Amino acid sequence: MYDTLTITTDARGVARLTLNRPGKHNALDAAMIDELTQAAHALGADPAVRVVVLAGAGDSFCAGGDLAWMRAQIAADGPTRAAGARALAMMLNALNLCPKPLIGRIHGNAFGGGIGMMSVCDVAIAADTARFGLTETRLGLIPATIGPYVLARMGEAMARRVFMSARLFGAAEAVTLGLAARAVPPGDLDAAVEAEVAPYLACAPGAVAEAKALARRLGPPIGSAEIEASIAALVARWESPEAAEGIAAFFDKRKPGWG
Repeated sequence: MYDTLTITTDARGVARLTLNRPGKHNALDAAMIDELTQAAHALGADPAVRVVVLAGAGDSFCAGGDLAWMRAQIAADGPTRAAGARALAMMLNALNLCPKPLIGRIHGNAFGGGIGMMSVCDVAIAADTARFGLTETRLGLIPATIGPYVLARMGEAMARRVFMSARLFGAAEAVTLGLAARAVPPGDLDAAVEAEVAPYLACAPGAVAEAKALARRLGPPIGSAEIEASIAALVARWESPEAAEGIAAFFDKRKPGWG
C-alpha cells in the first residue's frame, strides 16, 4: 500500500507507523510526505487503532527534507514551490491533529523535518545515543513549516537556543528543551515506549481523542494563519540566493559562500 512507510497493527490496536527509506536516512521527499498525510488520516479514522507509534527504519529516525527534493523545489516555478511547501505543511498538520495518541520512538538521529515530526508527537522517547539539530540555516534555508510545532513543543525561549544556529545537540539537551520526554539507553527504548502506550489502552478512546483535541485547542494557536505564514516563509526562502547556494554547495561537496 505504501512505498516509503510500513504500518503494522497488533491485537491491542497499537499501530506502528515506520518511516521506511533507510538508505536515505528516512529523509522526507514528495512521496513520503504524501504517504504520511494519507497514513495520518487513515489511522486517525480507524476505530481499531488505539495508539500510534511513530518510528524509523535503519540508522536514523529522520534526516529532515530530502536534499534532491529541496533542490527541485528551488528550481521549480512559483506555483510548484507553493504546492510543495503546502504538502509538507499539511502533512505535519495531519499528524498533529491525528485523534489517536502519537508516541515517537526516536531510535536515531533527527534533523530538520525530523525535529518537526518529533514535535507533533504527543510524547517522544529518544535513545540517549541520538543526535538532533535544526540544521536548515546551514543550507541557507529556515525551519519554516515545522516552526509552529517546534515553538509549541519547546516554547519560544527554549526554541531560540537551537532554532537558528544549526547546532547539533544530544538527547539530554533534547529533554531539557522539551523536545523529548525521556532519553534512555537504546536497549531500553522499546520498554520506555511501551510504558507510554499501555496506559492509553485502559482509557475510553473517544475521551482520549476529545481530550487531545481540547489540549490542542487550548495550546498555542496553530491555525490557518500560522500555517499559511509558514508556507509563505518557506517559499520565499526557497527563492533566495542563499538557498540556491547552500543546496548547490552541498551537492558540489564544497563550503557555501558564508562557510
